[in-house]
Amino acid sequence: MSKLKVYLDILRPINSLMMGFAVIVGYFIATQGHLNPLHYYKLVFGFLTGFFLTASSMVLNDYFDREIDAVNAPYRPIPSGLISIKEAIIYAILLSVAGLIFSLLINQLCFLLALSSFTVSSLYNALFKRTGLLGNFMVSFCVAIPFIFGAAIANGISTVSLIFFLMVFLSNTSREIIKGIADVEGDRMRGVLTLAVKYGGKYASKVAFLLFILAILLSPIPYILGVMGYMYLILVFIADSGFIYSSIKLIGNPSKHMALRIKKQILLWMFIGLLAFLFGTISA
Repeated sequence: MSKLKVYLDILRPINSLMMGFAVIVGYFIATQGHLNPLHYYKLVFGFLTGFFLTASSMVLNDYFDREIDAVNAPYRPIPSGLISIKEAIIYAILLSVAGLIFSLLINQLCFLLALSSFTVSSLYNALFKRTGLLGNFMVSFCVAIPFIFGAAIANGISTVSLIFFLMVFLSNTSREIIKGIADVEGDRMRGVLTLAVKYGGKYASKVAFLLFILAILLSPIPYILGVMGYMYLILVFIADSGFIYSSIKLIGNPSKHMALRIKKQILLWMFIGLLAFLFGTISA
């Protein structure tokens, strides 16, 4: 495996690209589908901010998980020796500095949001990964913040942007809880206090379902307010139906095998939701 491929692999390019894309979606939500020609370069910088800060977080995650990965995933770049610990630290620093610089080139608010996201992500990787629900909240904050960041590029964080932030925050927290059901055996050995470890898979699946319901209850509001068009309503209905279906299946069988299946399904419903956010602004 070439060194370049290894450096790409460790930053999980799909995750990083998705976060950069989420910033652009956040911008179009805030502007209701309109693109200000003066914001072209800011959107590029926004995408790069999301990409590089997520990439930095992915590298730090591998750095702090290197001992666990040595047992569970010895093929990963650090435990396999393809990237040294020193190289990983330098790489994470360079990626984070690049992301913060690009955010500063947009405006001060974007820089503060990027800095807060980077801080929360770093604290999670270094200290709070074993805290269970608190750690879930920290991850979800970092996943949802691009929608606020995108609005900040457009110089306006509206109520609608905050609603979308909450929807993504709640949905991703549910997925994190479901991941805890899938990983309950390993988490129990490592002392990670997820809801599944503390109270069992059945309880955790019910909490995940409740959070999905809260996100679903928020989803019609942008359409009711007239800032999202019919395409949003159609796509978000598909996503909401998927969340309900998958959650009910998991409550009926909160096993590791089912949780692994549902975790992948939830990612699909979240992607459809992201498309609803994007196309909804076009059809408004």
